[in-house]
Amino acid sequence: MSRVPGWLGRVGAGLTRMSERLEQRREEARRDDVDEGPVAHSDHARVPLDDTSGHAAEHASGGAVAVAEHPGAPRSGAGDHRPDPAQAVPWGVRVAAEAGWRLLVLAGTVWVLMRVISAVQLVVLAFVAALLITALLQPAVAWLRRHGVPRGPATALTAILGFVIMGLIGWFVTWQVMENIDNLSDQVQDGIDELRNWLLNSPFHVTDKQINEIAKNLRDAVGANTDQITSAGLEGVTVVVEALTGILLAAFSTLFLLYDGKRIWQWSLKLVPAAARPGVAGAGPRAWRTLTAYVRGTVIVALIDAIFIGLGIYFLDVPMAVPLAVFIFLFAFIPLVGAVVSGALAVVVALVTQGVFAAVMTLVVVLAVQQIEGHILQPFILGRAVRVHPLAVVLSVAAGGMVAGIGGAVVAVPLVAVTNTVVGYLRAYSREAVLRQTPKPHGATSTDAAPAADRVPGPPKTPDPPRPPADGPPSDTAPA
Repeated sequence: MSRVPGWLGRVGAGLTRMSERLEQRREEARRDDVDEGPVAHSDHARVPLDDTSGHAAEHASGGAVAVAEHPGAPRSGAGDHRPDPAQAVPWGVRVAAEAGWRLLVLAGTVWVLMRVISAVQLVVLAFVAALLITALLQPAVAWLRRHGVPRGPATALTAILGFVIMGLIGWFVTWQVMENIDNLSDQVQDGIDELRNWLLNSPFHVTDKQINEIAKNLRDAVGANTDQITSAGLEGVTVVVEALTGILLAAFSTLFLLYDGKRIWQWSLKLVPAAARPGVAGAGPRAWRTLTAYVRGTVIVALIDAIFIGLGIYFLDVPMAVPLAVFIFLFAFIPLVGAVVSGALAVVVALVTQGVFAAVMTLVVVLAVQQIEGHILQPFILGRAVRVHPLAVVLSVAAGGMVAGIGGAVVAVPLVAVTNTVVGYLRAYSREAVLRQTPKPHGATSTDAAPAADRVPGPPKTPDPPRPPADGPPSDTAPA
């Protein structure tokens, strides 16, 4: 019995050593999982922990040696294995952050671009106007070239005729306004008197004293703002000078774009990085076709509006019918907003000159023509080449007007249409490039990946003849 405690002590010491070796093996496996990944984990998992053979003992002793080689390694529970901070951030927050800084970069780029454009606004508007005029006149140059006229004379003839026609239209409008301004002022005064009498006899109970007070307040407002009106007149002189400068820039730009537009485009492509050059080279002609379709369609629609509304107000004896028709033609280049403004101007002139009945009939004519234009002419003439949502039209016109006034409102919609075309083409081009770079499937994979319509059953193939053994002589009966 005296030897029992010694035997129990040896058993306890053996169990303690076994537990220490097991703890060392667990620590080693944990370190290998952290350092080497799931492959090391699978290797350790293949070693049976309950193996009492000599192999398990050797593996355990090897683990002890491994632990001995790293005396500073932490034991189980002592190590603090914290995850990577980037992995600790939720996925939605990471996506929002990635998108956020990119949007900030884009917003900064747009802001800088808008500052640059506002600094050289006159040059930008003149060049954009030159692009629009070139899109309108370029078919005439192409027609003359096809009939044997050299490029220089064809360009000069088209540009001269185009600017002469525009100048004649402007002169005719000015002449009509100056000829009818006296008659119009008298008719406006008569219309104001009729409006005053109608207000006095209306159910609104407006008195003559109230009307006189309103007129006195208007005169006082004009007298109090005389300095502002004078400064506005001086600013008007500056505006006239800037307008003449812009017209000259637009004329010279149009001349060179008509004569040498292709080489200018090829030179512009050299500024694009080589990797993006093929896509931009394909998007350019499509953008030009969209712009040309927009300008031609808008001119045709504006001309139809001006002719029919002008005829309507002419038969209603509204004065200055021809200048009003020209204003309707010009304002038609501002989608939605221009039609409303020009129609309201015609209705107001009819109201103050011919009375309420003529104003109502003018409104009916304007609305009828604009409804026919919006639902029949524009879809038929413009077609799918220039298809922009009405909300995009309104927002782009408003933004263009806020940034660059009337000129910005005019060029906003064609800019949006061209951008839509370019973005759509580049997206399709990138998808095609990805498909071209993707390796085609082979064998059974290609048969499974092919569409059902492409898998047409063909004639049965003849089985190949048996081949001779690789280590034997060729068979004499094998076909040549």
